[in-house]
Amino acid sequence: MQLDVFTLVPHAFAWMTEQRPIATVLGDELDLRLFSYRDYTPLRAGQVDDEPYGGGAGMVLRVDVVAAALDVVYGEERAQPVLALSPKGRPLTQQVVEELAALEHLTLLSARYEGFDERIVAHLASDALSIGPYVLSNGDLPAMVLVDAIARRLPGALAEGSGELESFSDELGGGLEYPHYTRPAEYRGWRVPDVLLSGDHARIEGWRREQVR
Repeated sequence: MQLDVFTLVPHAFAWMTEQRPIATVLGDELDLRLFSYRDYTPLRAGQVDDEPYGGGAGMVLRVDVVAAALDVVYGEERAQPVLALSPKGRPLTQQVVEELAALEHLTLLSARYEGFDERIVAHLASDALSIGPYVLSNGDLPAMVLVDAIARRLPGALAEGSGELESFSDELGGGLEYPHYTRPAEYRGWRVPDVLLSGDHARIEGWRREQVR
């Protein structure tokens, strides 16, 4: 999968490339490319944003800057989906992650502060996604969330079988995963459920299914 991220701070993603699951699939199942808007801006002194028309606080990422970056990297024909990360976008769910992870090419647009000139979302992006009903000053954080969520669904990212029985999976009917416990069996009077210590795998499996919410 080729996953492109357009951002104001490409170096912010560096730590992710050293961590699993991204490090596991990087250069094999995942081609992660990071592009800085400042490298393509047609404006002087690396300008990429401006004050909003009508007044108000904050700075807005300019439509001409994003268009210039996309044109240089892709030309006028952009066949792959281009997703803007915005609180106004449709909610990100595991089902959406699965759909995106099946793509061969995907582009993410991130912004900062007051976000995008609306024409970026309306005319340059094919869709907008939100990671939740709250506001962040850094659009790279939602982009990182999406990169991680997608990377872990690529072949070889996780140990065999570890991605099937987890929260929101089909195996659990889209529910939340059952609780997990480890040693010690008792701590400060807090005991691990007896069924998990029984060695009876059928009972354990039944208990786990009952705990799915």
